[in-house]
Amino acid sequence: MERSKLAVAAAFLSGLGLFDAALAPILARLGAVSPMAAFEFWGMGSLAGLFGLLVGVLALWPTGSGGKSGRPLSLFGVAAGAVLFLVIAFNAASGGSYPPINDVTTDLADPPAFADDPSGRGRDMGYPSDFVDAATASYRDLVPIETANPPDRALELAAQTAAGLGWQVVRTDRATGTVLARQTTAIFRFVDDIVIRVRPRGAGSVVDLRSKSRDGRGDIGANAIRIRAFAEAYPR
Repeated sequence: MERSKLAVAAAFLSGLGLFDAALAPILARLGAVSPMAAFEFWGMGSLAGLFGLLVGVLALWPTGSGGKSGRPLSLFGVAAGAVLFLVIAFNAASGGSYPPINDVTTDLADPPAFADDPSGRGRDMGYPSDFVDAATASYRDLVPIETANPPDRALELAAQTAAGLGWQVVRTDRATGTVLARQTTAIFRFVDDIVIRVRPRGAGSVVDLRSKSRDGRGDIGANAIRIRAFAEAYPR
């Protein structure tokens, strides 16, 4: 019995998609490729899996009543492609409610400033003006943190809180009242940079944060979630 070419193609595409999608984060964790390259590689694998799903569906007829062999291959193409489709759908649904920005702060009028580009790429670290409207609409809950602690103590607590959340504290600068930190994502090893600023206010202090991703434009809400976690953990 002749084997269905559609079934073979479905199995190949979906198998390749699964392989690429699994390999991409491994390459990122090993440092073999950049996080963005790994993510794009994952995207190509997912796309191959979606094609495998479609071809697998088409292959069900000739391998069923069409008189050709290869039914297990077509079923594999459908199943593997469906897994990748569900992963893509879940990620799309998770990020759908967040604005397509990757730089979030508690003070849009006067964002905490990075002294330079922590990645060493020479990026413009000014807050993007076209992010302001989206951030204002989506992140009204992200406000400065007021504390009764004097600035030196507030800065010390800021560094301790950052470390307690698993962030890598890069530098604490008492002269400027800032803490520079970073956090790396678990899967693709994307790096987000954080600057915490402490200023005196009355007898206490006000603490502001800014969290910025090094890659991409959207962040699926990661920077806002990070700031919320800090605000909840920071002792007043």
